[in-house]
Amino acid sequence: MSSPSTPPRPAAPIPVLPFAELAPRYDVILCDVWGVLHNGAVGFAAAAAALERARGNGLTVILVSNAPRPSGDVATILDRFDIPRSAYDAIVTSGNVTTGLLRERGVGRIWHLGPERDLGIYKEAGVELTGMEASELVVCTGLFDDTTETPETYRDTLAAMKARGLTMICANPDIVVERGGELVWCAGALAEAYEAIGGTAVWCGKPHRPIYEAAFAKAAELRGAPVEPARFLAIGDALRTDLAGALGVGIDCLFIAGGIHAGELGLERSGTIDPQALARLIADGPGLPVAAAPQLVW
Repeated sequence: MSSPSTPPRPAAPIPVLPFAELAPRYDVILCDVWGVLHNGAVGFAAAAAALERARGNGLTVILVSNAPRPSGDVATILDRFDIPRSAYDAIVTSGNVTTGLLRERGVGRIWHLGPERDLGIYKEAGVELTGMEASELVVCTGLFDDTTETPETYRDTLAAMKARGLTMICANPDIVVERGGELVWCAGALAEAYEAIGGTAVWCGKPHRPIYEAAFAKAAELRGAPVEPARFLAIGDALRTDLAGALGVGIDCLFIAGGIHAGELGLERSGTIDPQALARLIADGPGLPVAAAPQLVW
């Protein structure tokens, strides 16, 4: 006779806390950009003000972004969203990581899979851009046109890459991002599809360790000494990248519920976090954040 199954224990409630209550526990903030500071259409002034308050209290703020662009390009984009440069000390991007990886690999001929706006990552990479048929490596920064295309559009392209045995470097591990209330496909969706047919993908950016190592090194440079993991707080809105990445390198994370997961949590309707909906969402995620907030505010 089988014994009755033990009912699952309910997950511990996730505290909903303002950033002002959390900030004194930390020395360094690693803050996501898209979904926390802007949504692709408008900037979030309250989030920028919160980071400015943190810096005014002695914290170091490093923006950590899966943008497949150099840090300077991201700063220019933030300028257009009215996010002041006084809100952060530095920016580390998956584009920076990609450029460094290309230099390390010393590969000459690259096929760029993605929009022309991302070509800045090759300026210091020492590579030659070619067509796919002549390339030694593929760098994917996104879809050529993310307003009309989907990963299915690239079925034949990915099959041709696989037939040639090409490795894809994924310069933006995001699957989707929110742009003005709409979700658009990113490079991570193509990298997942490529791996699904047996292709090899190398992932730059969150949740993978290299971008965090770059951020830790930048923090040590800015503060004049290495910082203990317990003194870092990551802030982000995506379970798959921001929360998983933070937990993977042993640092705390403040989960911003009003970003990419807002629809699943009902925040688009009420503006407040439903604890049960949050618990269900987090139960399917990589682990627990230290706290949650609807948006980043002080």
